[in-house]
Amino acid sequence: MRYLHLTGSAVDPLLDDVSRLYARGCLDAVGAATDEGEHVVAHVSPGGSWRFPDCLDDGCLEAAPALSLAEAVTHLAALHVDVALPQMFCRPGMTTYRGLLDLLEVPYVGNRPEVMALGADKPRASAVVAAAGVAVPDSQVVRPGDPLLLALPVVVKPADADNSLGVTLVRDAAAYDDAVRSAAEHSERVLVETYVELGREVRCGVVDLGDGLVCLPLEEYAVDTATKPVRDHADKLARDDEGGLGLVAKDAAHAWIVDPSDPVTTPVQAAALLAYEALGCRHHGLFDFRVDPAGTPYFLEASLYCSFAPTSVVVVMAEAAGIPLAELLRASVARATAQEAL
Repeated sequence: MRYLHLTGSAVDPLLDDVSRLYARGCLDAVGAATDEGEHVVAHVSPGGSWRFPDCLDDGCLEAAPALSLAEAVTHLAALHVDVALPQMFCRPGMTTYRGLLDLLEVPYVGNRPEVMALGADKPRASAVVAAAGVAVPDSQVVRPGDPLLLALPVVVKPADADNSLGVTLVRDAAAYDDAVRSAAEHSERVLVETYVELGREVRCGVVDLGDGLVCLPLEEYAVDTATKPVRDHADKLARDDEGGLGLVAKDAAHAWIVDPSDPVTTPVQAAALLAYEALGCRHHGLFDFRVDPAGTPYFLEASLYCSFAPTSVVVVMAEAAGIPLAELLRASVARATAQEAL
């Protein structure tokens, strides 16, 4: 089995770093766990050039020849890969580059480009999930200068950005315009949602292991009505003094696995299954919920990728359910290759 790790970003240096961070973790973990196979890397640099490096550190990337798209397609065809693991987090990476794999008839693990596009568009995803019967906050889509039609407080966020960039909780109408302008720096459209009082904030992963959908144990995030009412970019990613990128919400102070017997589990998992089916997911999906004081889960957004790194949320949840990373990967690859053969 020859695995292709499709990494990088043609449009965003930050998401290029995020992709490399997760892909390195995946290679370190699954390279040993799948020693019967071979792992090759394709990296797309900001600007669009392709490289096929031996590893993903700076030296390996610099040593690998830069190829045009046409040259990369020829090289990909010559590799004769059996399955690809898309590990790109920018919009083109989630859509256009997965579409290229479809065009080249390379099976890949994860959701189709149209599903990724739907999941990344927060207003559209919320509308689709709401139509399936899942509770969502009241919302409106605005641009700078548009009036607020919802009652305060509201959460203002970019309509299609990740990692909580440009997210603001607005309790005072005087702060609304600045919040919209801040969110508009990251997206052409801005989503304004009614603030769901805490409660709790949790994520639920759903995976398809071949015998039906499996809901994984929930992961809960540290939020507090007084000091941290909503999670922001500082809760997701940070750089160290040397400029290296790190993951913030990966320790017990920021996130933890919820006991499956916790009463919050059943309603959230039921909502996650509805969201998975409504969005048209395959192989895996990850869904964020805000749980109000009465215990009602409100869908916030979908994250429809899994990097298969040990720090990937779906992998962490699967491990908590007794599903090792290698088993999760094998099952996902089996689903991907079987579906491609149909």
